[in-house]
Amino acid sequence: MRMMIAAILAMTTSVAIADEVDDAHRLAVSGRDSYWNCLAREYPRDSNKNLSEADFVALIAGACRSERQNFRVALVDYLAMQFPDNEAGANMTTANNAIALAQKDIVTAFARRKAASK
Repeated sequence: MRMMIAAILAMTTSVAIADEVDDAHRLAVSGRDSYWNCLAREYPRDSNKNLSEADFVALIAGACRSERQNFRVALVDYLAMQFPDNEAGANMTTANNAIALAQKDIVTAFARRKAASK
């Protein structure tokens, strides 16, 4: 009987942990989408058309601060649950790399659009 109770408790606990990881994943994806959408709103502004690529990089680096931070926190939380043996610094590096890639993609699109308009 004790084995049965222990097995049921273990199954219930693992289901709860899986639900937490799924929720954390959804939050990370939602944070990513919010950040991307914010960057996408910055991209087509008329005031950006005359910016140099370096100025646009600086603009994007400072844009969407709250969305960027929410994405970073949600991704670090998810990674901590998904990979509990990782060091916190490694998860932060992964989150910062994801943010840098998003910024790089927007800047690349800006540079291509600027080159095409010449």
